[in-house]
Amino acid sequence: MKFSLFLHMERYDAHTPHRQLFDELTELVQIAEKGGFETAWVGEHHAMEFTIAPNPFINLSYLAARTERIRLGTGTVIAPFWHPIRLAGEAGMVDVASNGRLDLGIARGAYSFEYERLLPGLDAFGAGARMRELVPALRNLFKGDYAHQGEFWSWPSTTPVPRPIQQPNPPMWLAARDPNSHEFAVRNGCHVQVTSLAAGDGEVVNLMDRFNAACKANPDVPRPQIMMLMHTFVGANAAEVDAAVADLSRFYCYFSKWFKNERPVKRGFIEPLTEADIASFPQYTPEQIRKNLVIGQPGDVIARLKQYEELGFDQYSFWLDSNMSFERKRRSLELFIADVMPAFDAR
Repeated sequence: MKFSLFLHMERYDAHTPHRQLFDELTELVQIAEKGGFETAWVGEHHAMEFTIAPNPFINLSYLAARTERIRLGTGTVIAPFWHPIRLAGEAGMVDVASNGRLDLGIARGAYSFEYERLLPGLDAFGAGARMRELVPALRNLFKGDYAHQGEFWSWPSTTPVPRPIQQPNPPMWLAARDPNSHEFAVRNGCHVQVTSLAAGDGEVVNLMDRFNAACKANPDVPRPQIMMLMHTFVGANAAEVDAAVADLSRFYCYFSKWFKNERPVKRGFIEPLTEADIASFPQYTPEQIRKNLVIGQPGDVIARLKQYEELGFDQYSFWLDSNMSFERKRRSLELFIADVMPAFDAR
């Protein structure tokens, strides 16, 4: 099982400069590369200080010049916000800039906050329909001289420029949750990204079952890879672990409010949650977070990840967003590299 890093710039007060966060993200990716991580993933989000990532291709182009080996992935671009020709061209440019290290992750998106601002009236169903049109169109565009007449986009014969170094296209990944999404991804020759969020190992098993069912339903398609994304923290002692549990408990409460667009937002910051708000999320109590996420001292984390390796996951992505300081993130990442990864054959 290979390991990757999933991260964004995240800002919780107006006093922290964006440039500082940009440099810290760069350093974390460089640490991951030195430690043997397969890929660094950066997603796409808009108008939220909670997750600062308006165009992951910008981050990845910058990182391409400051790394040598680690693959650089969009984790993920939001399909309905992209014209397929533009997406193919920008992906090709980053693949050239990185000398063939791009992985292209695509999702329908999920935040109603973003739908409301970029495509008013869009919901998850409509976003999924756009993604299902975009993915096969994108594959054909990468082949060159492709004309398209669809429900959402139409264009005459077009070849996006520049062409990617990886031919016929960079590896494509789809974020999937329900069985139809898994089946669509496999049928279209895409690798699969999944996350249980904070739902626990029962959901981890369910996601793998859906993937295996999709592979079985498409026996003529070479089996793609599947990646599990999960918040992870490695602490040197119980006190560090306890602090991480508390932080991630609050992170998920805020995540839920952003996700559902249920809280006033001013200058990119969501209105602070009250203790009563926090108490209204029994699924995100510290006890549940400790149980459902990969948080612990090295031996605990190794044991948990061995279970995921046994299930058949090809890649495990260390989700670093957490409302923790840069120093604590770096320490956790370095402990993961030093004390967890040697227990796995990550080649």
